[in-house]
Amino acid sequence: MRIHILGICGTFMGGVAVLAKAAGHQVTGSDQNVYPPMSTQLRKIGIRLYEGYDASQLNDDLDCVVVGNVLSRGNPAIEALLDSGIPYLSGPEWLATHVLADKWVLAVSGTHGKTTTASMLAWILDYAGLAPGFLIGGVPKNFSLSARLGQSKYFVVEADEYDTAFFDKRAKFVHYRPTTLVITNIEHDHADIYPDLDSIQWQFHQLLRSVPGRGLISVNGVDSNIDDLISRGVWTPVETFSANDKKSTWWANYNLIGSKSRFSVFRHGEELGQTDWSLLGKHNLENALGAVSAAIHVDVSAEIALEALSEFKGVKRRLEKRGVFGGATLYDDFAHHPTAIGSTLSALRSQNNDRRVLAVLELKSNTMRMGLHGDALGAVFDEAERVFVLSSGNLNWEPTSVLAGLKKKLFVSTEVNELLECLLAEIKNGDQVVLMSNGDFQGLPRLLQQGLESRVTD
Repeated sequence: MRIHILGICGTFMGGVAVLAKAAGHQVTGSDQNVYPPMSTQLRKIGIRLYEGYDASQLNDDLDCVVVGNVLSRGNPAIEALLDSGIPYLSGPEWLATHVLADKWVLAVSGTHGKTTTASMLAWILDYAGLAPGFLIGGVPKNFSLSARLGQSKYFVVEADEYDTAFFDKRAKFVHYRPTTLVITNIEHDHADIYPDLDSIQWQFHQLLRSVPGRGLISVNGVDSNIDDLISRGVWTPVETFSANDKKSTWWANYNLIGSKSRFSVFRHGEELGQTDWSLLGKHNLENALGAVSAAIHVDVSAEIALEALSEFKGVKRRLEKRGVFGGATLYDDFAHHPTAIGSTLSALRSQNNDRRVLAVLELKSNTMRMGLHGDALGAVFDEAERVFVLSSGNLNWEPTSVLAGLKKKLFVSTEVNELLECLLAEIKNGDQVVLMSNGDFQGLPRLLQQGLESRVTD
């Protein structure tokens, strides 16, 4: 099959391209900005890439076009596609039809933590010898790639609630038909797509409707929004997990917290074992419980699952330690929602209570720029000694006003170079600095690292 993918350089669509190529299809693709590392990975496996969305990319030799959700009506390639009569599918629909149809699908959904949880789950299954396929919205360090076809009936997919395509406004995850489903948490997010929490809950309930009675739904046991979701109707066995509530099916607690932490895992009150690992935070402990619950549903033993977690290396840009530079430890994190920001800062504080935590945030996501989380944002920085914010001119709110309660520990700038200069003047030996954004932060992580390194050699 000859396939052209529009929007190919996004993590999800790039993953679809990798799977299509591995399945033997001839694949080309285009994006508004063809950029590394995705462009490098795709060219390396023989996929031809086009810059921009020129209508000439579409020709009569194509069997189908796979359309990413970044494209909309009015785009030249979309208008040419609709006029051409060439068959087209969304990315999730292509994945469901051509990859997942004969698989045991293990889907990981939720507002926060789904990339890390899906990565843990894929690694546990791989460690257990099950050779799963996977498509994840990040790069697990144990695999160094975000997607692979796999060599078994098992397939792990990060089940995103964002909309599918310009012609299909359902959540991506309704296409996947999982047998095993994990829901890490539910909050109102993606305000550019969903006007309120109820509209997101409706999409999640369509997902629940697709899980068979022989399947499993494993959910966060202390999330009131998930409680509301389950009360709308469920036809599949449900397990709960928590790092706080011993009444949950799965429960865990830290026995030791440090550069190497140790935790114990319980099911129905019975201890199944303990393990050491290098990740931080209570939120990651709950992510691990969701992954273990799902793995045991496909007959992986608790012992093997915990062994695998002891060797789990984490995910790029999920509280990823860049290194120690100029005496300060730099972390790169994807957090862009108040709950995720708070969890990240608490995780850093739990590891080193006597070292300063400096939070650096880019106001990048659509929801953040719309101001939906403005009121909640000011309350999540208790664990940070200083807060640095990179703003922009297209915000619907004023950060210095909304975050005025942070007083002198707040610094806001619209210029990345000004922010860099302030950070270099502020950072001291022993500080923990976490840069949080769902974008590229205008290159700030690299610039800050270079600045700290040069400060040492000057």
